[in-house]
Amino acid sequence: MAVGCYDFPVMPIVAGISLGTTIAGIKQNVRDDIVVIELNEQASCAAVFTQNAFCAAPVLVARANLLHSPRWLLINSGNANAGTGDQGMLDALASCTELAAKVGGNAQQVLPFSTGVIGQPLPIEKLTAALPDAIKDLSEGHWEKAARAIMTTDTFPKGISKTITISGQTITFNGIAKGAGMIQPNMATMLGFIATDAQIEQRLLQECLLEAVEQSFNLITVDGDTSTNDACVVMATGQTLVPAIQKNSVAYKEFMAGLIAVCKQLAELIIRDGEGATKLIRIVVSDALTEQEAIHVGKTIAHSPLVKTAFFASDPNWGRILAAVGRAGIEQMRLDTVQIYLDDVCIVKNGARADDYTEVAGQKVMNQSEIMVTVNLGRGNACQEVLTCDFSYDYVKINAEYRT
Repeated sequence: MAVGCYDFPVMPIVAGISLGTTIAGIKQNVRDDIVVIELNEQASCAAVFTQNAFCAAPVLVARANLLHSPRWLLINSGNANAGTGDQGMLDALASCTELAAKVGGNAQQVLPFSTGVIGQPLPIEKLTAALPDAIKDLSEGHWEKAARAIMTTDTFPKGISKTITISGQTITFNGIAKGAGMIQPNMATMLGFIATDAQIEQRLLQECLLEAVEQSFNLITVDGDTSTNDACVVMATGQTLVPAIQKNSVAYKEFMAGLIAVCKQLAELIIRDGEGATKLIRIVVSDALTEQEAIHVGKTIAHSPLVKTAFFASDPNWGRILAAVGRAGIEQMRLDTVQIYLDDVCIVKNGARADDYTEVAGQKVMNQSEIMVTVNLGRGNACQEVLTCDFSYDYVKINAEYRT
């Protein structure tokens, strides 16, 4: 179940990028579960990876290979190749070697990515046997096929396309992502792959991605869990007629705005598709001392099982939100300055229930499928938004039956 309506967009070609998919049968034999992405030789590539200490073998290999001008990405769903020890590393390296041999490249120019069940050996024979078909399928237009192939518990493929104009010339962004559960990226099971035809040097592209991730994927949470496999990659092919992006230029600001917009939209799609989600919750914390303080309060609310289950039940039990704010550990917080709203309904004012609040008004908001919670701390000028969803019966069912 997903919150709101969404149709996969028509994705224009990003010159210099080709995508191919096929079925390897890693966990199922119904749909594609292998993706190969080929970059042109001039492309620059940036990536961020999970901060989970038990990061998966492909994360370790991809992080190392990022230094060698990547030309190919190899993605599999159905198996995370995480918690698999030395054999997992050998399998991740073997997948790169096999793909490189088949395309006439260098194994160090392959970035591997895996998503799925943790702790089970990667069926490397199935993966490598499927590579010729994925390579044969390479096409500039296979964005939706790739988005579907990387899905695990996702209920729909996630893609966003955006075009910006600079000095009369265009830059195109295409992005796909997967993720529905084990979502609290901290880079960061989410994976994101964004391609653009912009000309931008790798180090600057890496800086741009880090900033974009902080303003998007790192401000969402489904369940507070950071995956062993989270990663987000940006590929820039340099095929646009717009001159090379230079830091702090007008073009740089336009490029950054475009990249952030794509990342934010992909991040929101992940929350809309949160496992078992029935509601999208926007938590805005304003008048905090710092942005990090605002994020901390927002995530404390977003991670509360009591808050999330109240939203699922459409129960205007505002005391749960108040309690979450109170346990966020904000030093010297003045309770009499705190105000809390459900949409435009004030539920807490001066640290207590608002005099004009009514259960009827609160219930009306809680019945909606999209809700905004605003917390005004009254102690500074910083503001941040965190996106989350509710906890439903289906979340428990999906994760209880994940391996079956």
